[in-house]
Amino acid sequence: MSLFTAALLILTMVFTSFLSGIFGMAGGLILVGVLLALLPLPDAMALHAVTQISSNGWRAASWIRYVRWRVIGGYALGCFAALIGWSLFRYVPDKPVALLLLGVSPFMVKLLPRDFRPNAENPVHGLIYGGLCMTLMLLTGVAGPLLDRFFLGGSLERRQIVATKAVCQVFGHLLKLVYFGGLIEQAGNLDPVMAVAAVLASMAGTFLARPVLEAMSDTSYRLWAGRIILAVSLFFIAQGCWLLLQERLA
Repeated sequence: MSLFTAALLILTMVFTSFLSGIFGMAGGLILVGVLLALLPLPDAMALHAVTQISSNGWRAASWIRYVRWRVIGGYALGCFAALIGWSLFRYVPDKPVALLLLGVSPFMVKLLPRDFRPNAENPVHGLIYGGLCMTLMLLTGVAGPLLDRFFLGGSLERRQIVATKAVCQVFGHLLKLVYFGGLIEQAGNLDPVMAVAAVLASMAGTFLARPVLEAMSDTSYRLWAGRIILAVSLFFIAQGCWLLLQERLA
């Protein structure tokens, strides 16, 4: 990895951790897109997992008194079930497929009938979305838009959303690191220097985000969170379609 590429990745990690520190979302989605563009998929997944574990771990520790542990229980069970299932197949999708899956997931949630819309405080919903999010995480690296819709669908206030989702993300990315670091045949190679840089960059971005989140209202939080999900999802759909077109023309 060149010095320029390493510097670009570190700056991206600081920015995406800052963004996630405010909204609890979008940062990991943007980061995995950059990593997929610069690194082989297994390597990108391994580095992304380390970055997200440190970023979400620091965020969870900062807001620990707002964590809703009941939500995490159902979600964790769903994640375990999905990990066991996908470990039997060890499937790694092509980059265009991964990007398209990332992009369409929030729209799939919005198409559901109202009775099936997610509620983070419902344990059964937690189990279902835990399995779905873990599946998306193993196929694309992140569960961003789907997990975001899960938490925005209930009545949790912004700090509860950020704190509880951070714990769920730490758990999910730990399982993803196990999957891509040891279970699949093309295990990702994790550069120890970049791993340390990822931890420090994630902590810096999360620290800078705290006063911004404190200053926001719940109304503005939900408004901007929805807009960010839409913008990032459309970008990844466009990127995935472009890569598919390039493959067809090659």
